[in-house]
Amino acid sequence: MAKWTFEPGHSSAEFCVKHMMVTWLRGFFNNVQGSLEFDPENPGMTSVEMTITVKNFWSGDKMRDDHLLSEDFLDAKSHPTITFKNTKIDVVSKHESKVTGNLTIRGVTKQVALDMKYVGKWNTPFWEDGVDKGPISRVGFHGITRINRHEFGVSWNGDLEKGGIVVGNEVFIIIDIEALEQQ
Repeated sequence: MAKWTFEPGHSSAEFCVKHMMVTWLRGFFNNVQGSLEFDPENPGMTSVEMTITVKNFWSGDKMRDDHLLSEDFLDAKSHPTITFKNTKIDVVSKHESKVTGNLTIRGVTKQVALDMKYVGKWNTPFWEDGVDKGPISRVGFHGITRINRHEFGVSWNGDLEKGGIVVGNEVFIIIDIEALEQQ
């Protein structure tokens, strides 16, 4: 089975959570590291591992980023990474799978299921130090899951009038992976 390594500059994770009861706040982690075993002809025989460096977080506002990286939320100092390792793959169709695995945030591990879509495979250039060392095979995936942030110890909040809250409890996590075939 082919082994693939995430291309960190083209792999990312995003979260999306309700803010002030009226809109969605998004935050991004770039340079997601990981590997997978994958054969497009046999998608059920796949393994996935990924690591997200928490300090590589950006939401577009430095004060908010500092707060989200603090002990109130992600506690980047004590828990510098978020990890995921699959335990099961259920093939839904040729291009879709439910990837179940262990997600660890703030040192708390819970089983989650990602709805993963295989985007495709392509032979492409591979630029290194300004030189095209390709072609190299790339694959892409897009996945989404939702979690209750309180289950991972991410529980800071503020109250609004009429029973509202500053930060929603449900968080969507979106993963985009571009991986290179190991030679």
